[in-house]
Amino acid sequence: MSTQMVVFKLSNEEFAVEVSSVEAIIKLQAITKVPHAPAHVVGVTNLRGNIVPVIDLKKRLSLPATENSQDTRIIVALLQESKVGMVVDAVSQVIEIEDSQIEATPQISTSVESTYIRGIVKVENLLVIMLDLAKIFSDEKSKTQN
Repeated sequence: MSTQMVVFKLSNEEFAVEVSSVEAIIKLQAITKVPHAPAHVVGVTNLRGNIVPVIDLKKRLSLPATENSQDTRIIVALLQESKVGMVVDAVSQVIEIEDSQIEATPQISTSVESTYIRGIVKVENLLVIMLDLAKIFSDEKSKTQN
């Protein structure tokens, strides 16, 4: 079986999420800060009349910070009927991969917690880290509720 993935950059590393969880990819737009929010929450933005929380995915994954550029995008993901925007450095491509191409997460040297990684895929000359958004955000909810 094959899966389509959106590939994007964070701190010069390639990551991907399933296309089926992506509602929109938009240019960086006005974001309103939210007082007392966790450090990785940038704020909220208006997406077609809906207020969407926006997080800095680099901070959430403990990756080095980089400056925003004209390539910076917000990937709007739909997770269990709620939307969340994720600031990424750039969106590079949409790829289709076969399940057989997904390798288990090796014990690699990365600052991203292995529980957030669904697998690794080799695409041309690149290694792309597939993220598990459900785990990233379910862990987030448990941290903020405690």
